[in-house]
Amino acid sequence: MHPKLRHPGLYAITDGSRDDLLEAVARALAGGARLVQYRDKTADHARRHAEAAALRQLCTNHGVPLLINDDLELAAAVRADGVHLGEHDPALAAARGVLGAEAIIGVSCYDSLERARELAAAGADYLAFGAFFPSPTKPLARRAAPELLRQSAALGLPRVAIGGITPDNAGSLVEAGADYLAVISALFGAADVRAAAQTFTDLYTSASGTSR
Repeated sequence: MHPKLRHPGLYAITDGSRDDLLEAVARALAGGARLVQYRDKTADHARRHAEAAALRQLCTNHGVPLLINDDLELAAAVRADGVHLGEHDPALAAARGVLGAEAIIGVSCYDSLERARELAAAGADYLAFGAFFPSPTKPLARRAAPELLRQSAALGLPRVAIGGITPDNAGSLVEAGADYLAVISALFGAADVRAAAQTFTDLYTSASGTSR
């Protein structure tokens, strides 16, 4: 297991530009987020670079890894801790070649255990499954069953659950073995981002009996 992925919990994922991006992520970190992913699909390269660089510094100050969604060049430019790749993004081997052996490379496996097996064998650092529930970010996303989290435990990598996760339904995913809960809307759309983050963090504290 990658040494920076030893602390299960909330995986905070941003979604596009917002005026208070840094403040919102800072609040998520204050609420216990264990991983942060910068996700912005726009073509505003200058803004994206500035935001990613600022988030890199913020996350470093909190001792939390920052990953970049699908953009190897941006990840390398800001010296992010890694990258998250979907099925239409650069190949895992190419990402490893650009970012190096120490980078965290996470991959989307959607609803496929076979894809998870293949990417685990290829050197992925974590496996993301979902959507587990209807997602406002990706309403047409493929749906996965919680049993997939249990089935993938044998692969020996951290498992990330994503897709429509809220405080009300997240517990079932933690129970099924999700090491990280990847949350966008229920976190950054909350009136109190820190409180929302703490709610997800507390699911892992409760599950383990001690702070993780």
